[in-house]
Amino acid sequence: MKDLARFSGERPVSEPTNPHSPSAAQVRLVTISEEEADQRIDNFLLRVCKGVPKSHIYRVLRSGEVRVNKGRIDQTYRLKQGDVVRIPPVRVAEKPDNAVPAAEFNILLEDNHLLVIDKPAGVAVHGGSGVSYGVIEQLRASRPQAKFLELVHRLDRETSGILLLAKKRSALTNLHEQIREGQIDKRYLTLVHGDWQNTRQHIKLPLFKYNTPDGERRVRVQADGLPSHTVFNLVRRFGEFALLEAELKTGRTHQIRVHLASSGFPIVGDDKYGDFALNRAMQKADGNRIALKRMFLHAYRITFRHPEHGKPITLEAPLAKECELFLKSLGQAKP
Repeated sequence: MKDLARFSGERPVSEPTNPHSPSAAQVRLVTISEEEADQRIDNFLLRVCKGVPKSHIYRVLRSGEVRVNKGRIDQTYRLKQGDVVRIPPVRVAEKPDNAVPAAEFNILLEDNHLLVIDKPAGVAVHGGSGVSYGVIEQLRASRPQAKFLELVHRLDRETSGILLLAKKRSALTNLHEQIREGQIDKRYLTLVHGDWQNTRQHIKLPLFKYNTPDGERRVRVQADGLPSHTVFNLVRRFGEFALLEAELKTGRTHQIRVHLASSGFPIVGDDKYGDFALNRAMQKADGNRIALKRMFLHAYRITFRHPEHGKPITLEAPLAKECELFLKSLGQAKP
């Protein structure tokens, strides 16, 4: 506990403190609700002890200061409804340097089970890999009263559009089951460069995930990769560009981006798998064409069964404004 006190700039609870101070450290006893059940104790503590480094969380777990039903547990213990968790005074300073700024996003649907937002491009869905925080951390910061809020799926940082979050563990479990069974229909809009011919085209290429020497996650087509299937529908041609609807049949990392790039049709603005010379050119205006400074990939439609009543729900997010303006600047669309 002394290490935690040094980190937080506060004295441990065993030392004299002002009991009337709003920041006074105290042992907490938390009874686990139905929606908090079935998660690992370490993940639970990381959420409720916001701002405390992971190393400190695992240290108090190893020391036995965290108890469940008055007994010691390890970090892999899964909480059960009705468990009573003893949380020691693991606090940070009232204004930590790494505080996550609260933020709200354009909401497409919200009820007691779900929160569905329209994520802008350039915002990560969660912290990690050099990103301090993402959508999930910002939403939790803006909704401190929320007992449960988890990502149902992910979008790449540079992809905009529909993102599902669960407000109940039962909803999360239900939606993950729908994903595994292929019952969720996700559609994207993307702009590619090249002479796209087919009105409807299936691309089935196995995808292999790997890390570059500097630790960056990448994907390539490889014979022993995971089976992957995307259906592309031609929406409009814009001269040397084509606007496509991508229909995911599997949900692999970077699936749309790699399937298109490997087929000779890189997504405009894709800084990992795209045409880098083309991307540089697109970042500068040319005549009537305005600049595009993002990847043109937008999750615009999703259909799923509501986790409470099972009725089908279809949601749409309009094409991001910067993408819409870019298309208009390309000139009259050709059917």
